[in-house]
Formats: sequence, structure tokens, C-alpha cells
Amino acid sequence: MWDNSILIPALPFIRETAMPYYRNRLPQLNGDLFLTDGGLETTLIFEEGINLPGFAAFVLLESESGRKILKEYYRRYADIARENQTGFILESMTWRANLDWGKKLGYTPEQLIEYNRQGIALLAEIRDAYSDSIPHIVISGCMGPHGDGYSADLSLTAKEAESYHRTQIATFRNTEADMVAASTMNCIPEAIGITRAVKAEKMPIVISYTVETDGRLPSGESLQDGILQVDAATDHRHVTEVCGQLCNTH
Repeated sequence: MWDNSILIPALPFIRETAMPYYRNRLPQLNGDLFLTDGGLETTLIFEEGINLPGFAAFVLLESESGRKILKEYYRRYADIARENQTGFILESMTWRANLDWGKKLGYTPEQLIEYNRQGIALLAEIRDAYSDSIPHIVISGCMGPHGDGYSADLSLTAKEAESYHRTQIATFRNTEADMVAASTMNCIPEAIGITRAVKAEKMPIVISYTVETDGRLPSGESLQDGILQVDAATDHRHVTEVCGQLCNTH
């Protein structure tokens, strides 16, 4: 059982001053090849047999053994990037570290802020260890939807989503995260709200939608609709990247 009864203290590797490397000039936008990891939660659960309650990998930050698992996972990909001299995007383990999922797992908002901070700090450790041998290492703060991610959820308006996700984004803003990545978005209003919140925090953003086997979002719109509507509703010119998709197979 995960012990989350007490607010966890800041760990020694948390830095006093956030110094993102690329927040204002993301190197992957220059057309170079970048490697990402291959699905943290899926790998740990289905290939390594690790119990992640609610698919929440951030709980591994609670223990030294859990942090070791995370570091070993990321280092495998960092080694590939080094061997092939590609860039590398380090995606944080905080997909489930939002208010709704945190509450389901028994965590307070204060604890979630700390886990989001610690997650980015762990990635900064790895970045620094490989900085002399990999061309560019970008740190990305990963966030997920307030709901399932694989079924349509229109319970939040864009305005509500902006307010709901602002705390996690603001937490990333005060770390060494270079960008934010919102993954498995299942509807357009939530993606719009997240993009507005990121714009307010002056950070780059990548939106990745879930799509069904017919190529449409769970809420029915096309991927093109998802891209165009977010662009039209936000006008986020601070290096907005609305792209990508995760295929939901049945």
C-alpha cells in the first residue's frame, strides 16, 4: 500500500532555482531527430509487472526503490539516444498527477504539487548526467485529462479546464521543465482550456489526442477539428504544437 498520509518533504535533489534549458527555443522545432520513451506506465505494468495504482507512475517517487525503477527506465532510452546521437525528450511520470486522479488515490493537492516538482527534478538529474553525450535533452512536464482519457468526457468547459489544470502547469513553470505535454486528450474543450492555461504561464505546449479506430476523437470530432479549433480558440503563438495521437484499439 502506498503511504500518502503525510506531505512528503522536498528531496535533496530538488533545486532551489529552476533553470530550464530550452523553454524559449525548443530544439526539436529545428527539424532534427529526437527520441522519446516508449510508454512508461504500459511498460512498467505489463512488461515489468510493477503495480501502479490507477496507472499512476508518480507514486514511484515515494521511495528510493521506486525512483531507481524510474531512473533505470529513462536511462535505457537515454542510452539509445546517445548511441545514435539523436536528441532526447524526457517525459515526466506525472500523467496522473492531477486533482481528480490524485484524490482517487488518496493524495492532497499539496502532495501532488510536490510530486510534480520531484518528477521534473528527477529528469533534470538524468539530463545532467547525459548532457555531454546527447546533443539536446528536453524536459517535458506530462499531464493527462481529468477523466479517463480513452472515452468521451465533456464534463468540463474550456474555461473550467483552464482553471482545473492551471495548478499543475504553474508547478511545471517553476521547475526545470522546458515544455508541457498534454497526452490522451479525449475532447476539444479540455485541450483548449489546457492550452490557454499554458499560454498564461508562458510555456510551450504539445497536445496529443486519443483517437478511436476510425481516426476520430472519442467525442466524435476529427483530429483536424481538434487541431484547428484549439488554434482558433487560443491563438497561442508561444511555440504551440498541437499534434500527435494515441490510437485506442478495442
